[in-house]
Amino acid sequence: MTAVHQFVPALLPRDATGDHTRALRDALRAAGWESDIYVEAAHDELQDEATYFEEYPSRARPGDVLLYQLGTSSPVAEFLLGRDEPLVLDYHNVTPESYYEGWEEHTAAKVALAREQVAALAPHAVLGIADSAFNARELEELGCRATAVVPILVDDEVVHGAVDPAERARLAADHGDATVLLFVGRISPNKSHQRLVEALWVYRRLYDPAARLHLVGPAVTPSYAEAVFAFADELGLSDAVRHAEGLTKAELAAWYEDGDVFVCLSEHEGFCIPLLEAMGAGTPIVALDAGAVGETLADAGILLPEARPATVAAAVDRIRRDDDLAAWLADAGRRRLEDFAAATTRQRFVDVLAGVVGREPVVA
Repeated sequence: MTAVHQFVPALLPRDATGDHTRALRDALRAAGWESDIYVEAAHDELQDEATYFEEYPSRARPGDVLLYQLGTSSPVAEFLLGRDEPLVLDYHNVTPESYYEGWEEHTAAKVALAREQVAALAPHAVLGIADSAFNARELEELGCRATAVVPILVDDEVVHGAVDPAERARLAADHGDATVLLFVGRISPNKSHQRLVEALWVYRRLYDPAARLHLVGPAVTPSYAEAVFAFADELGLSDAVRHAEGLTKAELAAWYEDGDVFVCLSEHEGFCIPLLEAMGAGTPIVALDAGAVGETLADAGILLPEARPATVAAAVDRIRRDDDLAAWLADAGRRRLEDFAAATTRQRFVDVLAGVVGREPVVA
């Protein structure tokens, strides 16, 4: 029986890579293949769905294909470099260490190691699967001999989930008719939250003095998060910037629905799942054309060539003043979302992986 086993540094619940890994396993099993998940670590909730990678050698069988979900540094990379089975990389991008320098040196060192591991693994892979052409180019530049672009698997429920009505009512009561700029993503230097604060300051001065900025996501780089909120305080925006994390799916859906415009000014994205979530909620999007953002967004939002605060504020105001434009963007987002339907992406993964079954491993 065909066997494609996945390896991932950490299997976590409510995590994009973790959800993708489990969805892919289910798709491969539904196709009649064997597929297990091997990890360096697994959350308590998912212990029953994972096996520690050190146990794989005793389970290995001829014909196995090993697929590595690559997004951070891990001993799993060194382990796979020493295996003889055909290797497939599923690359979710690694943020360059330069974004963390001056904020968290240990994180900078960790991502530097991760990028070194990508460079070591790429020439050994029979195939590199990338979420975007942006990611595929990185793999090719690092010596990956063949690549295929297949979007990350996102469950349709994530982008079309039920809204928590109590949370939606609470948010609306809190800000009234004020314009709400929304961004969802971990608070980390590459996401450029400080630019969002600057854009809010300009927008309040020029268009809506009561406007708010809602930020959803964990503060994974505490020193940077503290600096962002201190910056907001210096600009007199402490009461206008709201932060939330640890939301349920229904609560998150409420924050998306409550937002008037989703604004993404991130400088480095390998795909950007929150864009799809905003599309699913019908929230118009303004985004900086950086990394893979333009590729993911296509024509489903206003794409900016630069993140000057006045330019961002003007784009948001244009949407707020033009109901027809806002409706067109919402419709464009829903149409674009069809390109990422889970059923289509699952089949694409199965088809792509079928092409490497039986291949000889690459000797770099």
